[in-house]
Amino acid sequence: MTMTATRPHAVGAPGYSETMPCEPESASRARRLVRAALNTWDLSPLVEDGTLIVSELVGNAARHSGCRLVRVSVRLPDRGRVCLAVTDQCPKPPTARQPCCDDESGRGLMLVEAMADRWGTEYRTWGKIVWAELRAKGGS
Repeated sequence: MTMTATRPHAVGAPGYSETMPCEPESASRARRLVRAALNTWDLSPLVEDGTLIVSELVGNAARHSGCRLVRVSVRLPDRGRVCLAVTDQCPKPPTARQPCCDDESGRGLMLVEAMADRWGTEYRTWGKIVWAELRAKGGS
């Protein structure tokens, strides 16, 4: 699978995705995509958690995948349930660390675990998709 940089576009039922450089600076683009989608779907209470989760997933891919591009997607599988995903071409699984209290990094997946209702990794022959789900209070 070859990924190229594109503008955000609608996907699936309903959703948005964008391919961006696999670099830490792309986290801000990913946050804008998530914020726009959640506000469009009238799910603004999920914006804070959603933008932090996508930042961590993009940052993790940028730090550890060695890929040139990542694809960020935001889907609304059903009312009140949002799926955030970061796709890269690295087959190496994300690994949660147990950082020491004075470490300046290594807490990303711990934050995802704490904030997401569910999260996981799907492996493909060409790489992986790391995803996290958020549910609105009272959502399906």
